[in-house]
Amino acid sequence: MIHGAFCGPWAFDAFRKPFAAAGYKVHTPTLRFHDEGAHASRALGKTSLTDYAHDLAAFIATLDAPPILLGHSLGGLLAQMLAAKGLARALVLLAPCPPWGIMPSTMFEIASAQTMLLAGDFWNQPLKPDYWIAAANSLDRLPPAERLKVFARFVPESGLATFEILHWAFDARRASLVHAHDVACPVLCLVGEHDRINPPSTVRRIAERYRGRATYDELAGHSHWLPGEPGWEKIAARCTGWLDSLEDEGAGRSAAKKKARS
Repeated sequence: MIHGAFCGPWAFDAFRKPFAAAGYKVHTPTLRFHDEGAHASRALGKTSLTDYAHDLAAFIATLDAPPILLGHSLGGLLAQMLAAKGLARALVLLAPCPPWGIMPSTMFEIASAQTMLLAGDFWNQPLKPDYWIAAANSLDRLPPAERLKVFARFVPESGLATFEILHWAFDARRASLVHAHDVACPVLCLVGEHDRINPPSTVRRIAERYRGRATYDELAGHSHWLPGEPGWEKIAARCTGWLDSLEDEGAGRSAAKKKARS
């Protein structure tokens, strides 16, 4: 499970439990510098998406086999980058950030990117979380008290990684580039009906890139904080149910092959 921007593995504290109960061994790695709290080193500001992906690939190399990758928001983009390297058995993408080349589909996305340009050379510095932005656009489905509690755990994010996501057209290195044909595994894309950060119209475009390999679901009543909004249990059940269906399909194919050989 790969956490999103401004977060840490704690974002999956509850969400991971149904997976563990279903028999999955769950890993929740920490993205580089996201364990330094509110006073992150300046090196975070110049940390690229490719740095995050490199660290995650090194962790995956310690496992016995390619894992199922579940990523939220920024973590969903990193999961796609890793899958394109053949490092995933299946992808579960929760409100994923789009890879290089996918145009924004709403005025909110365009305005958010333009507003960042007013902050100067933000791509060289850590970005501090802003409560009002998070409350309005990410944690908006949480009760006010819970919203404050969750935000208190937010940490700074990489300005460079943010630039690579929001302003990919200006990124000469194309850090967020994912060749869709290199993602050979099954993909589940889930997005909240009211998500403004990565809205349904954009996440649908992500799913369409993977053609018949992707399943797209829009979740009525939900916003961006899918691992922790009220009703997250049903979202987790949707994920585990989809994974179960993949196992059933695999078992069916194996049985058909055995029958054909006999």
